[in-house]
Amino acid sequence: MLLSLDIERIEILADGAPFGDAGAYERVIGRAKGEVDPRDPANKNIALIDKAPLNANGKVEYATDIFILRPKDPARGNGRILYEVNNRGRKMLFGNIADGPQGVNDPKTMADVGNGFPLRQGYTIVWSGWDPDAPRANMGLGLTAPVATDNGQPIVKVVRDEFCSGTRGGAIEVFKLSYEATTQEQPRATLTVRERADDEPRELPLNQWSFVDARSIKLREGTKPKPGYLYEFRYEAKNPKVLGLGFAATRDVISWLRYDPAAIAATGGKISHALAIGFSQAGRYLRNHISEGFNRDEAGRKVFDGIHSHIAGVGRIFFNTPFGQPARTGTQHEDHGFPENEFPFSTASLADPLTGKKGSLFRGDGSDPKLIETNTSTEYWQKGASLLHTDPVGTEDVTLPANSRVYMIAGTQHGGRAGATTDPGPDINPRNPHNPMPAVRALLVALDEWVVSGKEPPPSRIPTLAAGTLVEPDKTGFPAVPGAAVVKVTNQVAPPGDWVHPKPADKAYRTLVCKVDADGNEAAGVRLPDIAVPLATYSGWNEYKPPYPAGELADRDGSCLPFAVDKAAREAAGDPRPSISERYKSAADYVAKVQAVVSALQKDRLLLAEDAKSYVERAHREPRVAP
Repeated sequence: MLLSLDIERIEILADGAPFGDAGAYERVIGRAKGEVDPRDPANKNIALIDKAPLNANGKVEYATDIFILRPKDPARGNGRILYEVNNRGRKMLFGNIADGPQGVNDPKTMADVGNGFPLRQGYTIVWSGWDPDAPRANMGLGLTAPVATDNGQPIVKVVRDEFCSGTRGGAIEVFKLSYEATTQEQPRATLTVRERADDEPRELPLNQWSFVDARSIKLREGTKPKPGYLYEFRYEAKNPKVLGLGFAATRDVISWLRYDPAAIAATGGKISHALAIGFSQAGRYLRNHISEGFNRDEAGRKVFDGIHSHIAGVGRIFFNTPFGQPARTGTQHEDHGFPENEFPFSTASLADPLTGKKGSLFRGDGSDPKLIETNTSTEYWQKGASLLHTDPVGTEDVTLPANSRVYMIAGTQHGGRAGATTDPGPDINPRNPHNPMPAVRALLVALDEWVVSGKEPPPSRIPTLAAGTLVEPDKTGFPAVPGAAVVKVTNQVAPPGDWVHPKPADKAYRTLVCKVDADGNEAAGVRLPDIAVPLATYSGWNEYKPPYPAGELADRDGSCLPFAVDKAAREAAGDPRPSISERYKSAADYVAKVQAVVSALQKDRLLLAEDAKSYVERAHREPRVAP
C-alpha cells in the first residue's frame, strides 16, 4: 500500500496556455513511499519478496518518482487518469500519441507537448517509476527497491549479458553490466563473440578484454566492437534487487490516486476511472501487469479500467525474476534466449501443445481490464503478434473475449511516429516514415468510451487465416521491387529455456504475417490513407547493410519503397508496380480517393475528425501527384 505522496513542487505548464475545454494545466512533481506485506496473497507473485529486508512493521519498503499533469481547474478536466508506463525511465506519450518531439522527459512548454492531444481530452496524466535501474537523469523515472539477501548474505548467480554495437543505441565501446560482478578476476568470467545468434560463439582470450570496474568491461586498448556482432559476457553477479516491487508500486500509486480521499492533493479532483497506455517495453510491461495479477489492489479493487498496449507483440518483460534484465527485447538478430515470450500469449483461453499448459493472458477473476492491443507490421515479423489471435501453432483463428480487441496498423514500423524519415541508417532499404498514431489516437478515444459509457470499440481488425490474409513469411506475394532487400523469415518465438546458457530451440510457435497486395502493401488491418491510397510500398521489415551481418532483420525497422513518378521511369527501372501518374488521373482524383478512405475510417471510428482533416489537407498539397 502507499504510505505517502510527498509533493515537491507544483508549477504551471506552458505558461498557463489553455488546452481546449480542459484549460490550463499544472505540473505536480513528487515522490511516493509505500510498503507491501510479503504475506499478503496480493504480493505472493513478487520474486525474492521473501528475501527482502523488512521494516519494523514486517513490511518491505519502496519509493517511486511521481510526475503528474493535471487540469488547473479540476472541474474542466474529464476526471480520469491516463497513466503512461514509462519506457526505461522515459516519458514517451507526447512524442508518440501527440506527434511531439522525441526525448522530452521534462515537459514544460507548448513545444514539448506536441499537439497536446491527451491534455485536450482533459486527462490527469500520471507517470511513476517502476524499474530500479532506469536512468534518472533529466527527470527520468525510477524506483527505489531493496536488495534481496540470503539471511543477510549476498545472493550470487552466474548471469549472461549481451552487447551489440551500432544496432539500437549507436556505437558502444564500454559494455555496461546489468549487475555488479562479485570479482574482477578475469578467469571467473568469459567473453565470447559471434556474428549471428546461430553461429558458434568464439571465446576471446583474457588479453583481449578487461574489467573497467565491477559494473563494466571493455575490449583491449585500440580495439572496438565489430558493428552488429554479438558479444556475450558470463560472470558471477551479486545483489539482485526485488524488481517485482515495480508492479506493486504502479498498482499502489494508481489505487491510492483513485480511492484515497487524500489523493485530491495530487490529482486536484476526484478520479472516476483510470486508463493506462504503454509503448513497446511499456506495453509489454502492461501485459505482465495483467497476467501476474497486479490489476487488483490489496483490497481487491480494480486498478486500471482500460489498458492500451501499443507495439508489444506477444511479449512480456524479463523483470519479475531474480537477476532480471527488463531492458532486454528479443529480435531476430539480438537478445536471443532471454525470457520475454511465454505462453499464454492471447486473451483467449487456449491450450499450448508445446508446453502442455493451458490459460489466457486474462485471469478471469474480475480484475481484467478492457484491453486494446495495437501493433505495427513489425510486431508480426519480430514479436510474434499473430499469436495474439491464433492458436499457438498458427492453425486456426481464435475468438477473443468480449473485453479484448486487437488491431494491426498496416504498413507501419515499430517506432513509427510523426516526423520519422526515410534515412536508411544501418539498413539496406530506406526506413518507413508512415505514422500509425492517427489510428492509435482514435483507438484510445474508443477505449475511453468503452470504459466510461460501455460503448464498444470497433471490432478487431487483423489479418486472418479464414480470409487468407495471414500467411507464412515467404508467401506474402511481395513484388520484385528492383534493388530492394526483401525479408522472408520472422523472428522465432519459442518456449523459454535456460537464459544463461541458451540452446537452439527444439520447438517453436508458428508465427505468421500479413499477405500483401500487388503493390506490396499489407492487405488487411487498419489501412490508413498512406496504404489505401499509396505513393509507396511500406513494410514492417528491413535488412542490415555492411558492415552489419548480411541477411539479418534490422532490429525493428521497416522499409519505404517509393513508386516511380511516371510510366517511363517505372519501365526504365523495371518496377512492376504502377507509377503514380498511372494510378491517379489527376490531383483531384488522388484527393477524392483519400477523402473516401478517411470518411470510411471515420465511420468505423478508426480515425478522428482532426486527423481526417489533416490527411485531406495533406493530399491537396501532395507534390508527387500531377495537377
